[in-house]
Amino acid sequence: MDAATQRFIRIGTASIGLIGLDIALNTIARQEMSETEAVDFLFTEIKRQNYIAPGNEEKYREALLTAYRKHCNIATEEEGLIIRIFGTGCVSCNSLQTLVIETLDRLKLAADIEQIHDPDEIGRAGVTMTPALMINGTIKSTGLIPAPVQVEQWVQESNNAA
Repeated sequence: MDAATQRFIRIGTASIGLIGLDIALNTIARQEMSETEAVDFLFTEIKRQNYIAPGNEEKYREALLTAYRKHCNIATEEEGLIIRIFGTGCVSCNSLQTLVIETLDRLKLAADIEQIHDPDEIGRAGVTMTPALMINGTIKSTGLIPAPVQVEQWVQESNNAA
């Protein structure tokens, strides 16, 4: 049986840790449900184990729908660049984030940048060495800080593909 670990998802502009999301996703993946039924089930399970502030129910439902689609490999429309930096928060991880921000500034591009420190979340992303850089769901580097020119190339390629 799965352990009730915390999993982070985006709710609006914040990353929120939810307990039991993995178990709920695995439960519905084995059943045939419509997206509406799946989101209702996920919301009920998540609300049972986590605090959801009044007035935020719709934001949680949208985020749970995105998590469900991602879990079931259903294409989602993500806008713009989404950059995730995985690591413990060490000097190398912070240097990688600075490099990414400087590259985006030089290219005059905007991106959603998120640093992931949670070991479970790092492992779920398939990262085995940190620091790691992921752009729009694709791991670009692990275990080292890439050259600025390489980061610039990856950002431009991902921006053109978006």
